Amino acid sequence: MEIAVVVILLVAGLINGLPVIGVAGAGRLARLYGLTMADPDLLVLMRHRALLLGLLGAALVGAAFVPGWRAPAMVAGLVSMLAFVVLARAAPGPKIRTTAIVDVALSAALAVALVLHLLPH
Repeated sequence: MEIAVVVILLVAGLINGLPVIGVAGAGRLARLYGLTMADPDLLVLMRHRALLLGLLGAALVGAAFVPGWRAPAMVAGLVSMLAFVVLARAAPGPKIRTTAIVDVALSAALAVALVLHLLPH
């Protein structure tokens, strides 16, 4: 069961952390999301989002190796992804829908990992 938790944390961390490349600027964000960031305020917000997702991804990957981080990292991941899924319902475009589907699948996996982690060994 331990290996399943570690694998789920690594996969969830890497997928959540992918957007961190958007911190590099508008060009990276445009390639990542297929959207232009013409508004400087929107660019700052999206770069900040990229940074936060990178931090979440790093926490999940770190939790794969530091058992004491697991429950808090998994809860943070679940809150982040499920909040996105709820918010995505307001803009059901194809890019948002794809991300929401991935977040639902990762949330289910993280929920399983959290239960496995919390079960007495």
